[in-house]
Amino acid sequence: MFTELNTILNTSPDSFKQGEFILISDRQADASFLIHHFLSFYLRAGCKVCFLGLAQSFSHYSAVSQRLGVSLAQAKEKGQLVFLEGLKESLGVLLHKASNTGSRALDYLRDPSVGLRGLYEFVRDSVSGSGGGGLDECGPAVLLVDDLTVLLSLGVSVSAVLDFSHYCRAIVCSQLQGNMVMLVRCEEEEDDDDDEGSERLLKGLTHQCSLTLHVQGLPTGYCRDIHGQVEVCWRRRQGDVQQTQKKLFQYKLHDKGAAFFARGTSSAVL
Repeated sequence: MFTELNTILNTSPDSFKQGEFILISDRQADASFLIHHFLSFYLRAGCKVCFLGLAQSFSHYSAVSQRLGVSLAQAKEKGQLVFLEGLKESLGVLLHKASNTGSRALDYLRDPSVGLRGLYEFVRDSVSGSGGGGLDECGPAVLLVDDLTVLLSLGVSVSAVLDFSHYCRAIVCSQLQGNMVMLVRCEEEEDDDDDEGSERLLKGLTHQCSLTLHVQGLPTGYCRDIHGQVEVCWRRRQGDVQQTQKKLFQYKLHDKGAAFFARGTSSAVL
């Protein structure tokens, strides 16, 4: 968890806004450090977290979280974390092996005509026991997805992914008053149909979310002391009018966290 980012977003594990859809995106940079931040943030907050890890293995997320002071293994054991290991699940489906979790979350690989219904049902069943009436030990429900563009590479259409996000937001953010965090990757490559799909996916999700964090490389190129920049955009609707507020920050990653600062205020350029 990055305390400086919490300050920027005016939030903390003890006090955070519920019903939020946070969209993370990157271009010519790696925004996965923000997924690790929000994972550790919501676990520290005592939330019931459903994590769709489509891009990396559980051991990868566990190792990074350990450096941030959070044990994913313990969170799983006590039922606070429900983790879908997309790489293992998809391999099991492709090799016609039974899923270790007994879920049919990736039924799309068996039968594309069913769409993402199985994945949505996995999310629904994972979060349905949390956030309703305060009777559970865990706090509000949280859904994290790393990352949605993996679904596009598996042949899922943009419209199907947008529908999946819409239905997840309906149950997690609206019904349970929990939060969602999703990552979308957009690389600048010409004449790439999948990239065009990720761009359309990003635009569609932007209309659904309340907060966006867009990570990109520095326009001036590589710098040893500044690893990139993050554009933070708050979206609030008042009546029929949507208001947006944008701020740009630069960041530097280190072994156990990240430092954020206003553009041009790094010690490297002062």
